[in-house]
Formats: sequence, structure tokens, C-alpha cells
Amino acid sequence: MTEQPTTPNPDRTDLATITYVHGAGPATDSSPADAAPALGGKTEATDRAAVVESARRVLEGTVTPAPAELEKPTDLDLDAFDDRPLIPAWAKTPEGWAMYSGVLYRSRLRAYRRWVRRQRTDRGHAAQFKRGSRRVQDWVTGFEGIQTQALAHQAYVAAKEARGAAKTARFTPALMKNKKEVALREADRTQTVAMQAVAAHKKAKSYRRKLRALRAGAAYGPPLAAITGGYVEAGAFGASAGLLATFSGGAFAGRHLVTEETDWSADWRSLGDGDPMSAPMLDEVFRHAKVIGSDESLHMVQMPMLDARGAWSAVIDLPPGIPARKAMRAISEIASALGVDDAQVNMVKTKGKGARSGRLEIYVAKQLPFTEKADPGPLLALEAATNFWGRIAVGPDVRGLPISISVVERSGLVGGEPGAGKSASGNVILLAAALDPRVILWLADGKAGGDLEPFAELCEYFEGDADPEAFYEMLKAAVADMKARYALLKKLGKRKVTEELANKYPLLRQKLLWVDELMFYTTDDEFGKKITKLLRNLVSRGRAAGIVTFCATQKPGSDVVDTSLRDLLSIRWALRCTTPEASDTILGKGAAAAGYSAKTIEPEMRGAGLLWAEGSNPTLVRADYYSDDEVELLCKRAYDLRDAAGTLPDGPKTLADQLREKGEADADVLAVLVDVFNAYDQAAKEDDAAGEVDWLPGSVLVDALKAAGIEITPEKLGRLVVREAEEKKKRAWADSTSALNGFPLAALLRTVQSKYGLTA
Repeated sequence: MTEQPTTPNPDRTDLATITYVHGAGPATDSSPADAAPALGGKTEATDRAAVVESARRVLEGTVTPAPAELEKPTDLDLDAFDDRPLIPAWAKTPEGWAMYSGVLYRSRLRAYRRWVRRQRTDRGHAAQFKRGSRRVQDWVTGFEGIQTQALAHQAYVAAKEARGAAKTARFTPALMKNKKEVALREADRTQTVAMQAVAAHKKAKSYRRKLRALRAGAAYGPPLAAITGGYVEAGAFGASAGLLATFSGGAFAGRHLVTEETDWSADWRSLGDGDPMSAPMLDEVFRHAKVIGSDESLHMVQMPMLDARGAWSAVIDLPPGIPARKAMRAISEIASALGVDDAQVNMVKTKGKGARSGRLEIYVAKQLPFTEKADPGPLLALEAATNFWGRIAVGPDVRGLPISISVVERSGLVGGEPGAGKSASGNVILLAAALDPRVILWLADGKAGGDLEPFAELCEYFEGDADPEAFYEMLKAAVADMKARYALLKKLGKRKVTEELANKYPLLRQKLLWVDELMFYTTDDEFGKKITKLLRNLVSRGRAAGIVTFCATQKPGSDVVDTSLRDLLSIRWALRCTTPEASDTILGKGAAAAGYSAKTIEPEMRGAGLLWAEGSNPTLVRADYYSDDEVELLCKRAYDLRDAAGTLPDGPKTLADQLREKGEADADVLAVLVDVFNAYDQAAKEDDAAGEVDWLPGSVLVDALKAAGIEITPEKLGRLVVREAEEKKKRAWADSTSALNGFPLAALLRTVQSKYGLTA
């Protein structure tokens, strides 16, 4: 057993911990042992001998330890502390202070080594200062240069057009008065546009200079003032202090890394991750899409710009030898590299002046287009009548710009899967035609679902029961009307119907033939081929006669619509399709391979489709949407307009009225003869219900014609109404004492049929 006092004081009797040596046990000798002297004090030789003897006894196990009585304090408060800090006493010794100094030295040394290693990375102070300087310079430069560059390009193009127009006006001979006036007006217009563009460019340059000067003063003024002031006050030492302060400020500005400053190839990010579109990004995108080679790059015609809708757009030139259609075929790969959906990427070839085979305009929407709520259609705000001879607004494109088409001398095909929005798309054209009181409506609903019912009161001919036979009769009447139109045009010496002719001659009013669900009619076993033949005749020949034909169906394959008919429909509107092949049946073979496939239209994009009406490329357009209540409201407005204009359909017309609509002298003669026969026939039926009149004397007919203001001789009447030999026999008439020459009703009807294709 050993005792060790915590202090050199020999009077302290607190014992240290008792430890038994391995192998020793409790002693059996109960004799009291001499107490060992306290260690650490001054002892004599005898005292050392006593200590040695006590240690020997402990090792031999002959010492019995006295029981230690430990008193447990009852008033101990663990939360009570004195005023001394919680630092052990040895920490305040020289050894403790030395240890603290060593720890501090080693930590500072390690920190210095880390700082030295960091200077070679992008987090070093030099790199931070470089990054901060670049950010400050970017802030000083601002974004006004993009607008100035665009205005400069516009001014250049406008000035070039103005020079060309001025040259044309100068060298146009004065003898060509009309062309000279047109050229002078065009020169004035282009000169005005050029001057406005140049003025806008100068204004943008001045605005850019002012903003840059202000930002440059705010960014570079304080550092220059610090360096100059330091040099004036303290010479080189002050200048050095100013430079150090400038360096510190630049390093502080560039202390944080930003993702757009990282290398795209090393840290791949995309437009879908929120990164801004840039020229290096587009280069990498087109390389990953295998459109350009790894050592090729794009030429930026218009730098990437962000519009108010949050979408990015740019105009690029592909490397020489790479056509635009190669990139358009790889739209899925480009969308994947950009990190967006296929439907968000829209690429079209540029149009107008400066267009090239390898020049593309790329537009990337911020989110899936055409999924937001559609704006009210423009026809709702229109108070006057529409003009079906002009352009028809169909809806916005992906950029939000309104798209309009002209249907004059055109025909169209609208197709897509069920629920894609064919009815809504058709309403755009039908409502525009209905609100023009001059347009004649002939509608056929192969679905018999009631989509066309609101237009029934406005139609001259309406087939809403999905009856192929009734539709066949409608087409026969349409072909007969087309022949009558061409007969009148031939008489007038005109080649085709114009708006002036249509306003002057009611027979030549524009006619819209709309066929919904064409598949039901063309696949009928009995009338399918006949309907296809008449439609082909009407589409191929009717456009110059003022007849506009539109067909709507789900999938216009060759088994539904014969290719000889489908290829004649010039306006194509492909709504969402399930396969690229189905899209090609609407847009034409090879459209999907060229990058125009309605398969990429998502189901959420209701009413959106690829419209190929004008130009060389289809355009993604969403039709203006009109609810059922709005359609009924517009149809009521169209009814009022037609009622005021006197163009409401009158129902079935008599044979005489149909003849008068031809606008010919012979037709007017025949119309009077038909009326005379009807009058005598009605008089005969009043006397006898079974009575009828099938023959009238020529003198009676000539007198009726003179009463109607038509002077005609019997000989001319005989040449007009050709009779057979038996029909020339004389007959008795009323109180006449002798037989008279006359004309049978059969000869009159035969003449009407052969000359105008009309039947009673």
C-alpha cells in the first residue's frame, strides 16, 4: 500500500487509491504495521529503511489494510462553482504555456500550407481577383449591347433595302407611269424605315454609352481614388496600400464560383437545369446530337436572347455542307442535350432575305407550350362582319405570334387522333365563314354528333345524319353549281371568281363545303367510290369557281382518302398523331423525316397542330378556342348579319328560281316558261284534282314572255326549246277552232336538263 499526499504538507492524512499487486492477497497477520513515511518530503536514512521494510511486507502479503471510512458529503452542490475559470492548474505552468504555443504554431503552419496549396487552384486569391474583375467588367458592360447589335443589324438591312428601292425608282422609265409611282412610293417607305432604324440604333448606342459610363464610374472610381489618394498621402507605400485594397476588393467580389463559369464539358449542365443559353452551350448540344463534328462549331447570326415569355431564341448558321434539315431531323437528340422536352424545341428555317439552306432559328420554350389556358378568340371582340376573301386568324404559334391564312382558291385537310381538337380547329374556319354573310355554307357531319348543329340555320345545304346517299346528292348538286359558275364566268369572259365578281353576281358568291369525318363517307360500300370521284372533281376544278373545300378526318390514309384526292388538298393541319406515319398521311410523305412530325405533340397540348398552309415549312399552331356557348353566340350574330344582308337560306328553290340565278337570257326565258306551265297546271288542278297540263300553244308562251318583258319570236323559241318530230304535231286548244303549234312540258324540261343540268 502506498500513500501520496496531493501537497507536501505532512499533516494531511487523506489517502490515495489502494492498489494490490498481482499475486498478493489479504494478510493474515493482524499485527499493526509501522506507518510508512510520507513520500516527497525530507527523510533520513532510517526513514528510507522503514519505507523499504514496509514495501517488502506489502509484497509478501503480510500487511492487512485498515478499512477506509469515506464520508459522503450531504451538502454537495454540483452547480456551484467558485470564481476560478475551469482550467486545470497545470495549464498555467510553463509546461502548459509551452504546449499551447506548440498547438498554435502547428495549426498556423498547417493553415499556411493549405493557403499555399490553394493559390494554384481556382479558389486562390489571384483566381478570385481575376474572377471578380471579370464580373465587375461584365456588370459595367451590361446587356444593352445585345439590343444595340440587333438594331445595328436592322439598320443595315433597312439601309440596304432603301438603297435598292431608290435605285429601282431611279432607273424605272417615266413612261411606265404606274410602275414608276409604285417604285417611288416604295423608295419613300423604305427610306423612312431606314431612317427610323438608324435613329433607333443611334439612340440605343447613346443609351448604352451613358449606362456604361455610370457603371464604370461606380466600379472603377473607388479603386482609382484609393490608389491615387494613397500615393499623394504616403507615396509608394500609400499606393501599395491602395493596390492591396483594390486586390482585396476584387478577390472578395470573385470569392464564389458560379455554375455558368465552369467548363461545360467538365461539369455537364443543360438549359433544363436553369443555365442560360450561350454559344458554347449550343456548340456542345449540336455536337452531342451528332449534327456537327467534334472539331466544328456554329456561327451565331443572332446571339441567344431571352424574351418576355422566358424562352430562349437564337439564329445560327451550320458549318458549310450541313443542311438545316439534318438538324431538324435530330430535334429529339437536340432536346435531350438541352435537357428539355421535344415539344419545347422549335426549329425552322429562316425566311425572307438572307435565308440560307444551313441557317436555322431555334426557339426553346420555358415550359411545355400550349398547356396554359387559351386566350379568348379574336372573333368575340369583332363587331362587324368578317371578310372570308381576306386572311383568317387561326391562332398563336409557340412564340405567341398570331398566325393567319388565306383560303381563297384553296382546299384543306384537318387530321389527328380522337380528342386532338379537330372540332375546335374547324370552328376557327367555320366561324370566320359564318360571320361573312356573303359566304354560302354547305356542311356535312359524318359523325352526326352535333358539332355542326349550331351552323344548321346558316347553311344552304346541311347533311347532319351521316347519310352517305344524302351526301352523294349534295356533291352532285355542288358539281352542278360549279358547272353553272363556270358557264357564267365564260359568258363574262373571266377565268376565275374574284371578290368584285362575287359581290356583283350572287351566283358567284364564295361557297364553303365542309366535310367532317370524311372517313365515314368514303368507306361506304355503295357510295364510297362515287363520293371520292365527285370530291376529287370538286376540289380540282372548284377552286377557281369560288368553291372552298375542307375535309376533316382522323387518319386520312390511302384506305380512307384516295391519294389522288388527298394530294389536291393544299392546306394541311396535322393535330396530334400516334405515329409519325399517321402524321405523314396528313402533311405528306417525308415530313416526319424532315423534322415535322405531329407525334411530338403532347396530349396536354389540346388544339395544337402543325399547320402547312403557306411557305415551305409547317408551323406549330394552336387553334383559337371557342366554347359551345361562344359558338352559339357567334352563330346568332352571324344569323343577324345574314338576315340584315338578305343572304339567309330560303330552303328548297324552285326550278324557275334556280334558272334565274344563272344570270343568262336563255335561262330567264326558260324560267318564265316553267312558271307559265306551273300556273296552268295549278289552274287545272283546281277544276280537277287529277288534271294536269303537259302542253301549251306557242302563242300562249310568246305572249307570257312579252308580258314578262322578254321579246322573242316563235322561231327563236323553237330553236331554244328543241322538240322531237312527234312533239311538233299541232293540237287543239280551248275554244280554238283549229289546231295550234305548241311546246310540250317534256321538251322544256329536257332543254333545262341538257343546258343547265337542272331537274324539276
